[in-house]
Amino acid sequence: MNTDPSRSRSPIPSAPPLSRSRLPVPGMARPRTAPEQGIVHLGLGNFHRAHQAVYTAEALRHVEGPWGITGVVTGPTQRSRTVVEGMTAQDELYTVLTLGGDGSVRADVPGVHHPGLLGGDQAEAVVDAIGAAGTRIVTLTVTEKGYTFTPSGGLDLDDPRVAADLTGEAAPRSPLGLLLRGLQRRVRTHAAPLTVLTCDNLMDNGSRLRRLLDEFAAALPSGEREELTAYLAASVSTPGTMVDRIAPATTDEHRAQVTRHFGVRDAVPVPAEPYRLWVLQDDFRAGRPAWEKAGAVFTPEVAGYETMKLRLLNGAHSLLAYVGLLLGHPSVDRAVTDPGLGAAVRHAMTREILPSLDVPDGVDGAEYIEELLERFANPALGHRTAQVATDGSLKIPVRWAGPLAHHLASGTVPDVLALGVAAYIEVVTRGQDAYDERSLGAVRDDATARLRALAERAGEPGAAARLVVEAGDILPEPVAGRPEFTDRVAAYARDLARHGARATLDAALRAAATTPLA
Repeated sequence: MNTDPSRSRSPIPSAPPLSRSRLPVPGMARPRTAPEQGIVHLGLGNFHRAHQAVYTAEALRHVEGPWGITGVVTGPTQRSRTVVEGMTAQDELYTVLTLGGDGSVRADVPGVHHPGLLGGDQAEAVVDAIGAAGTRIVTLTVTEKGYTFTPSGGLDLDDPRVAADLTGEAAPRSPLGLLLRGLQRRVRTHAAPLTVLTCDNLMDNGSRLRRLLDEFAAALPSGEREELTAYLAASVSTPGTMVDRIAPATTDEHRAQVTRHFGVRDAVPVPAEPYRLWVLQDDFRAGRPAWEKAGAVFTPEVAGYETMKLRLLNGAHSLLAYVGLLLGHPSVDRAVTDPGLGAAVRHAMTREILPSLDVPDGVDGAEYIEELLERFANPALGHRTAQVATDGSLKIPVRWAGPLAHHLASGTVPDVLALGVAAYIEVVTRGQDAYDERSLGAVRDDATARLRALAERAGEPGAAARLVVEAGDILPEPVAGRPEFTDRVAAYARDLARHGARATLDAALRAAATTPLA
């Protein structure tokens, strides 16, 4: 149900908190009691709560089953702890605010969660939940950083969390450590087979997760190694998936919208766009919810959807974030409606990224791009550019390396993507000197100290960008090894420092218009 956006914008301070006893209210249905737990989810953030949980709740309205979700916070931040505490105080409920670009607001209350767990403080309880006989699926949304992989895609055995988790001397600290110790529990209690389902933006995510699990098991001491390796081979599947829905960070305004439109207080609502998509391989060892009843697509051809989304949606998002920050845009909608930046991103999507893709059958690439640009421009989401720009050292390789390699193999350099790399380097190595961190928000990236050290050694911005690209920290071979690409990025980095983002963007657009691309 859509509410009238013309209603008073004043919050209702006396509104009662969201709870099962206070539903239904106009616009909000009463969710059923959470079903028996069958899913453990690692990464209780906004995306999971606006995507997988919504699909699960809708599937259960069609076909009942033991598919309640125990959510686990895997990060150390207070914000994550607040989600668990807020849901606990609200009978494990929260509101998904679907915000249309036309000002419409719809509310959904999934109601499928069991009490959440804090991975850092309750690791043993998490291991117990994964090891429980009734658990049939473990899902993950822990971001790229949570998988602790090396640039080549293998398990990072030098990561302090991984090294500690392999010893087993203390409670597991990493998402993979929690997961593997839970699988060990299943081995020892002769529990049923299990599906481990990653819902993160990783290229070939199911296979990559499988490799990490196998390498973690292989690194365990003898005696542990053999039994877990055998269980993984015989009883654990890791289907590939593609997930798509924009769910930005929650703000006080979103909390006020719940009160204003629906007359209840919600400490932990989730804002989301109307669009959503979930594409999966149907390889589940112990059953699954009827997600197809909620619109999920089951196909063996997940890879094509995944690559298309990573390069077009996520790749364009990163461009909007880094160049947008330098132009002073705090949000994605402001960035994409900037005439110059909007034109550059459209060019990158149609001329630089789309030609590198094998678009799935039945999908029109040009229509998908127009749909994405419309989604990006939704002003109700307020998706912050600093949030999108976080952890670029992990995101850029999977978003930009493929299109760059495609064009470099043909002897051409895509100018807008080259500008994007220069903008990323500018944001990360110069920080507050490059944009107003106080008003636009800090960009977090584990590579910051390493890249700033390279930049300081080089001194001049162009030389600094050249060092960063050639070091292979951001883009692997063959991209990092191509001098024509390195030269172009260095030139744009120099121009950003000397002439500013606007003039450099205009120059990149002029160059892009005259560059023939395959």
